[in-house]
Amino acid sequence: QGKLEEAEVLYRRALKGSERVLGLDHPDTLISVNNLGSLLKDQGKLEEAEVLSRRALEGRERVLGVDHPETLSSVSRMGLLLYSQGKLDEAEPLFRRALEGYERMLGVEHRNTINSRGNLGLLLMKRGDDESGGQEMVRDVLSSLLSPPHSLVEAHSWIKKFRRALEL
Repeated sequence: QGKLEEAEVLYRRALKGSERVLGLDHPDTLISVNNLGSLLKDQGKLEEAEVLSRRALEGRERVLGVDHPETLSSVSRMGLLLYSQGKLDEAEPLFRRALEGYERMLGVEHRNTINSRGNLGLLLMKRGDDESGGQEMVRDVLSSLLSPPHSLVEAHSWIKKFRRALEL
């Protein structure tokens, strides 16, 4: 925990400096906002993490556009944050938006697309709605991750996550 607190101080300092020198909506400032939000999520400071994640998302939408891969990354992270808080109804449209955007911009076999498909599948499974296809989505993701061009090293953590979900 001590290292996370030290990191938080450094991330906050970096964000202040970036805001001062580059401005509030500069892409590099938004990276700092996003990084601090992720760190706060890891620390369990979910309310502040949500505020920063929304700020990063809204800023990236304005500056980079709604379909830019970095914006889609913020969409996905926001969905994950809401998912971790049990806000499934708010997370689902973000997971769907990220998945559709990644499919359009990066293709269906890109790891971000596959990851987004898995996140949506896990959410649907968590809801317990068997008609939603969540379990099938997660199985498809596992199959994709076990096939070339994906490496087992790259896919290992996702495989474990999705297998655990299927065992529930």
